Amino acid sequence: MRRRLVISYLLLMVLVLIALETPLAATLASRETERVRADRLADATRFASLAGPALRGGGSGPLEAELRSYDELYAIGAVVVDRERGTLVASASWRPAAGTTTALDIALSGQQTSAPESVLPWTAAAVVVAVPINDGGEVLGAVVIVSPAGPIRRAVTMWWLLLALAGLLAVLACVLTAFGLAGWVLRPVTELDAVTHEIAEGDRRARVLHRLGPPELRRLAASFNHMADVVSDVMDRQRAFVAHASHQLRNPLTALRLRVEELGPSLTDPDGRSEHRLALEETDRLALVLDALLTLARAEREENERVTVDAAAVAASRVAAWAPLARHRSVALRLATTDGPAYARTVPTAVDQALDALIDNAVKFSGAAGAVTVTVTSRDDGVALEVRDTGPGMTESQLGQATERFWRAPDAQNVDGAGLGLTIAAVLVDASDGRLTMRAGEPRGLVAGLWFPAPEPRPAAEPAADQPLVDLRSTLAR
Repeated sequence: MRRRLVISYLLLMVLVLIALETPLAATLASRETERVRADRLADATRFASLAGPALRGGGSGPLEAELRSYDELYAIGAVVVDRERGTLVASASWRPAAGTTTALDIALSGQQTSAPESVLPWTAAAVVVAVPINDGGEVLGAVVIVSPAGPIRRAVTMWWLLLALAGLLAVLACVLTAFGLAGWVLRPVTELDAVTHEIAEGDRRARVLHRLGPPELRRLAASFNHMADVVSDVMDRQRAFVAHASHQLRNPLTALRLRVEELGPSLTDPDGRSEHRLALEETDRLALVLDALLTLARAEREENERVTVDAAAVAASRVAAWAPLARHRSVALRLATTDGPAYARTVPTAVDQALDALIDNAVKFSGAAGAVTVTVTSRDDGVALEVRDTGPGMTESQLGQATERFWRAPDAQNVDGAGLGLTIAAVLVDASDGRLTMRAGEPRGLVAGLWFPAPEPRPAAEPAADQPLVDLRSTLAR
């Protein structure tokens, strides 16, 4: 944008300079030529006044001495001819030039002439001046002077170079001014772009300085800040509502479950007992939904604080925590061998909560005699974790909807869950600048992958204690 503005200013300046300097250059060339022509006409007129007596008396008289002195002083050739074009007197350097014959014809007709009208730097023709010699209205002959155009060309070239230098300086000043003006105009736009990226990356407190640039862009910056404030306030209110509503519903839900549970002993009909059991299961499912909503609201309110965690140790702890449930469901859950620690830079609890969601789904859908494998590797300047299962997997369309809130696969509607586990994992991974990917396994099953960036290299002189680490003992205790 700045380059386009500068180019437009520069193009306008160049057009103005061309419009102004072209006629000025032509005027300077004409002026220099006219000055020389006027001098040569004056010289030729003086020679014509001296040549009149010589032509009447038939002798050269003092004219020859004048032409010789003129030639020696100025190195300019001149000739005096009679009416029959016969040469009366000629200087030593006299040489006919282009246009001499035409100028002589005009002079013998009784008119003085000079050519060319203007000498340009590339003009090779000499300046030819012819003046008639009159005596009582009768033309007796003519004086012709041929002046080299070299001095005029040099003078015109010097003037044109000065004009070019002045134009170059003007263009340079225009470029400097244009860069400053474009920077002043576009600085609010540049800052607006930067702040937009910051807000998109999660920093909802970023705002644009609305005292920069022209008034129109200041108003735009103020409007953007107001819009960001409104959107941020709406998001906070929405998340607060979800969190408060989920929290407030837990107490009546708990009371409802206790009352439904107390009805169990009073039911004797088998169908009634079956309905009672289904009601208890639905209350448990609703409790899971409320817990997931609370977790999601807290994850979305994270201020993107970063901590460094050992993803390999976290994976080992989560596999150990889910191992009893996997054994209960006859699923083989194992952790692939890792080569030492694998440090990742994430928001707090991102690795363990994301792994919990993936391992929970993998164990849930693998079925009896299934297998779930968790691997941790260093890859692409970060840490990659994979959870591979042997369940039914998902289709391509289902993989695209898996992280939507409350989405459940058509064949998993009767499976326990709230449809928020992958959504929470996606929010935490995105807040950590990581990636959540899912693809079909071979020959069957699903492969869910997590990638988190590695911590930035620490300077050699910086103590290792400066980098915060998550205490795995507190994580396990939790």
